[in-house]
Amino acid sequence: MTTLRPLREVLLATPRRRWSLTRYFAVVSVLAMLALGVALVWVTANVMRDQARRDGIVMAQSIESYATSDVPEDAYTVGVLAPETFTRITEQVAGFENLTRLRLWTVDGVLLFDSLQDSTGFPDGDRLDAAVRQREPDAQVVTEVRGAQFGGTESSQLDVYVPIDRDGTVVGAAEVMLDYSETQAALSSAIRTVTAVVAGGLVLLWLGLFRTVRNASHRLHTSALENARLALIDALTGLPNRRMLGDRLERAIADHTSAGTTVGLALLDIDRFKDINDSLGHDRGDELLQQVATRLRDAMRQDDVVARLGGDEFAILFPDVRSVADAEAAARRVRQLFVPPFPLGDLALHVDSSIGVACLPDHAEDASSLMRMADVAMYTAKTHRLGVSVYSPEEDDSSPARLVLLGDLHRALSVDDELQMHYQPKIDLHTGETIGLEALMRWRHPTRGMLPPDLFIPLAEQSGLIHDLTRYALRSCVAQIAAWSVDRVPVPVAVNLSAHDVTAQDVVEVIEDLLTLHRVPVELLEVEITETALVSDPSRVVPVLHRLGEIGVRVAIDDFGIGNTSISQLRDLPVHGLKIDRLFVADLATSGKRGSEVVVKAMVDLAHSFGLQVVAEGVEDETTADALRQLTVDQAQGYLYAAALPAERLGVEHLRRLGD
Repeated sequence: MTTLRPLREVLLATPRRRWSLTRYFAVVSVLAMLALGVALVWVTANVMRDQARRDGIVMAQSIESYATSDVPEDAYTVGVLAPETFTRITEQVAGFENLTRLRLWTVDGVLLFDSLQDSTGFPDGDRLDAAVRQREPDAQVVTEVRGAQFGGTESSQLDVYVPIDRDGTVVGAAEVMLDYSETQAALSSAIRTVTAVVAGGLVLLWLGLFRTVRNASHRLHTSALENARLALIDALTGLPNRRMLGDRLERAIADHTSAGTTVGLALLDIDRFKDINDSLGHDRGDELLQQVATRLRDAMRQDDVVARLGGDEFAILFPDVRSVADAEAAARRVRQLFVPPFPLGDLALHVDSSIGVACLPDHAEDASSLMRMADVAMYTAKTHRLGVSVYSPEEDDSSPARLVLLGDLHRALSVDDELQMHYQPKIDLHTGETIGLEALMRWRHPTRGMLPPDLFIPLAEQSGLIHDLTRYALRSCVAQIAAWSVDRVPVPVAVNLSAHDVTAQDVVEVIEDLLTLHRVPVELLEVEITETALVSDPSRVVPVLHRLGEIGVRVAIDDFGIGNTSISQLRDLPVHGLKIDRLFVADLATSGKRGSEVVVKAMVDLAHSFGLQVVAEGVEDETTADALRQLTVDQAQGYLYAAALPAERLGVEHLRRLGD
């Protein structure tokens, strides 16, 4: 199978922006550069035009000063020039090459002088008035046409009205017309040059910026694709991760809805992976995960999805299987992939796996519940060492029925009559006397009737409610011992402690406080712990047992024989007795079970060698009782003698007669 096609599908399905960063920059920057270029050229052209006009005005003012220096002031009042004055003005301005025409006007618009010797014509009244009134030259570029009858020629002229000042009084204005064609041509050429320079500079700048932005956009796009890939792909193995698995699972469920197919999901966990990491190192652990990923990926079909969920946990999605049995068969084939060893350097490592299988719609209705059901099945496979396990509601601690029962158990702890302690006698096999009782909890459920501890104690342990149940049992039993002591029947009672309780130091304080509160002799209380609890965490359990021994509480090991307690551990433990598991006791009554007698005899001899008493539980017939006597077992309990009964049914006289 491959993971590239699903990744492409997910990436292609991701909505994209309408414009890329490069395209957006190209359009916006071109418009911005164009606007900037136009603005630069326009401003520069206007500056050059204004400067050329100012230069022309300066020239016109110079011509005016030469031309009017010898004109008498009264000429502007009379409106007539003498012939010799006319000639003198003509001679004075003859040296100005760019001067094309000079006319002198009075403030009333009377023509005094015209270098073209044209006595007709009228001034531009508005401009003449403006120059006279404001005492500032007024310049304007005009187009002059000459020789119109022969086709005519056009030329640009700078027409300047320069006010004529005599002792602070403006007496007229000189109209100076300068040839502006060369200046206009020079301006046009300069503007074209500026335009070319600005355009070229902006183009080069744009190209540089565009290249930078394009490279940055490419890097960002590449980074985004890589981030998208990393968001969907496990970095170590290259397999899809939990997020991508969820996406493919949703698609498979959608296809199931339309086509009516079965969707299978298998969760796989590598057994003892933590030990591998701790002993060989995390580098070897990562290498093992990579090899597992390769085997799984190469063995699956094209449409199957292999994903790594994290740590040593993998998932396999079967988007289209015919039945739960087919999904289970596929999971078993997957488990066979672990038969060949995994080469890790010079080491050929054999590892095993636990696989949980769940199917939709058989076990779940949506993706999240399917994942949870497969996880429950995997936990079952790992706990019971089944290899492959299909989801079963009976193994689901979080099933609705179990959750309801857990809620009822919470409520039962707050009422007085639901949780009850029943007591089963312990009989001395040699004298037949009752020498003690074992307290067993029962739950009188309001709708389901009497429930045995095997049904609700595991639920309490998994939910953390076991501590409350233990304290309830201790309170009830110590109070009952005190009540029997008042009737002068001091009966020792054994109370079971779970593995969760015996690892907590505060349980010793609880027992001490209860014994003090009810004034019960410490020798009347015994606690029992399972051998499995003892060997599971001896570093925390043994100190608690020593504390119990220090205050005088007797300790017995329950279900002995099914754990792995070593002889050295048993010798050093502060315990007073062993209870042989009922499996060995039951075999004594069965013909052909000679081996069971040997095992029980070995247990008894071992216990006696350490000075421990031996109790056999589950004794239901005289044959078994006789066999136990022959094997020198000290005590027994079971239905042969009495079932577990509530305290009110174990009256004082009844307790005294139980051993008879």
